[in-house]
Amino acid sequence: MTALTLETPGAPDVTAGERLPRLRHELRAIHALVHRDLLRLACQRAHTALMLLHPVLYLFILGGGMAALIPDAKLGVGYQTYLFPGMLMMTVQTPAIMVGIRLITDRQSGYLRELLMAPVSRSTLLLGSCLGGTLVATVQGAVLLSLSGAVGLPYDPVLLLTLLGGMLLASFTITALALALAVGLRRPETFHTLLGVVMMPLLFLSGGFFPLENMPGWAHALAAVNPIAYGVDLLRRSIGLRVPGQEAVGGIAWGGWQPPLLLEAGLLLAGGALALWWATRRFSRPE
Repeated sequence: MTALTLETPGAPDVTAGERLPRLRHELRAIHALVHRDLLRLACQRAHTALMLLHPVLYLFILGGGMAALIPDAKLGVGYQTYLFPGMLMMTVQTPAIMVGIRLITDRQSGYLRELLMAPVSRSTLLLGSCLGGTLVATVQGAVLLSLSGAVGLPYDPVLLLTLLGGMLLASFTITALALALAVGLRRPETFHTLLGVVMMPLLFLSGGFFPLENMPGWAHALAAVNPIAYGVDLLRRSIGLRVPGQEAVGGIAWGGWQPPLLLEAGLLLAGGALALWWATRRFSRPE
């Protein structure tokens, strides 16, 4: 009788019926966290403008001054054009890192404890924070991308979409790394100190300001494991492939061999996914 009941056509699948509402809850939580970050971006316009001011000053003051000193033949392009991918990475780096700081401050203020009371998994909450930070960082990078014509790049839709995709990928990786650093910390001061030790050297070892080939040998080894260097190289080589005559010198090289663009993109994605996986494992532990 029991076997007959189980085999009756149209019998409800209880497991599947429970799984669908659960998935809706998880997706709704991710949407709420992403929406919160976008609302914060829309409401804090002065803060957003100040974060954009730093790379803009570098691009037009430092870039304009150095362009008069460094001939185009040294870099393959004008210095402002050479500097532009590095400034795009600087633009997405700051809001991506802020996600890690917010995780710590939310824990201190008690807001994180309220989030943990929601009927969703902890990994979903961390994923929503990561996606929200990724989207905010990409939007801010898109604002600086609108100035590409000022550094001699055409407003080519394919080029702009390619650069936007590269920034999205780099933003995800940096956000995931920031969360991986912050998930085990309790004080924002510790996180700020850690960033000062880690993030600025990574930016200067990314090739954003000068060619990697001009750095000493030990710096090449650090650049080969630097995710920001892969982001800069991805953007710069995308420009060179799309715009004739804009092939810049230098870039990531493994023993003199330059990895393909798709491999660089895959490594960025894999690095971000690995960092997010490790962060979710740490975050899933009871506090």
